[in-house]
Amino acid sequence: MFKKESQTYNLISYTSDEESTLKEILLDRLNFSVRSLSKMKRDQTVSVNGEFKKPSTKIKKGDLIEVKIEEDMAGFEPQDLDLKVLHDDFDIIMVNKPPFMVVHPTKSHSDKTIANAVNDYIIKKNEKVKVRFVNRLDMNTSGLVIIAKNAYAHHTLSVDMKEDKVEKKYITVVKGIVKDDYGTIDEPIYRPTEDSIKRVVDDRGQASITHYKVLERLNDATLLEVKLETGRTHQIRVHMNHIGHGIIGDELYGYVDENLINRQALHAYSLEFNQPRTKEKLKFEAQLPEDIKILIEKLK
Repeated sequence: MFKKESQTYNLISYTSDEESTLKEILLDRLNFSVRSLSKMKRDQTVSVNGEFKKPSTKIKKGDLIEVKIEEDMAGFEPQDLDLKVLHDDFDIIMVNKPPFMVVHPTKSHSDKTIANAVNDYIIKKNEKVKVRFVNRLDMNTSGLVIIAKNAYAHHTLSVDMKEDKVEKKYITVVKGIVKDDYGTIDEPIYRPTEDSIKRVVDDRGQASITHYKVLERLNDATLLEVKLETGRTHQIRVHMNHIGHGIIGDELYGYVDENLINRQALHAYSLEFNQPRTKEKLKFEAQLPEDIKILIEKLK
């Protein structure tokens, strides 16, 4: 049983329905990491029935376990970039990333990133949150990005991602006519060298599975819905190139025609997953951006 956090700080509450140890409940029921447990013990932020207890403590049915989550503010420069926030609760923020915006500051893009915009949003809400990205998108890919507001939410959603409990769907426009209405690409993706940006299909790579469905066949192009079963870097772009249908606008793997679109026609439009704490099923969709809508009209 859970309840939402208090108004003054982030608190996770859980009433045990079995006899166990505090450590087992924190790890197996509440999905905290081993590293988090060490910090809880050191900072004395976990209690049983109102008293601080060590992870080895025996727990009885009906015991109330409370974990206080304290966060440091993110160090990103706050910038008001008119970012569209679709959802905000005590664990996550969901945003719709526009094309050409980087998720996280890098050497070549030190500001005007999603991280800068989210930090500005958080400060204006007078919250104390460290920005943690659950998923990331390439600079030229638009769509849904999940930001965790605490280490617990980040760990829980990251585990769900690895266990394929997060349903990720994309819309893309690829070169050529895809013949089959449905298909699955099950090909390993490999990074040839440590400094290589480009990935390739290679038996030495990581298992990678992409499902696709034809939404509309256009003029020498196809509009696809793509569902990821794994989450490798550049996965959709690599797999589409591999089957001979590179994404239109993709300079690295696809087909470029600046008269059509000036970035890869790839949009993360749907995410479905369980809220980390309440386990409520959440589903979000982000409408296609204008440049992909215009591309589709040009190709009809």
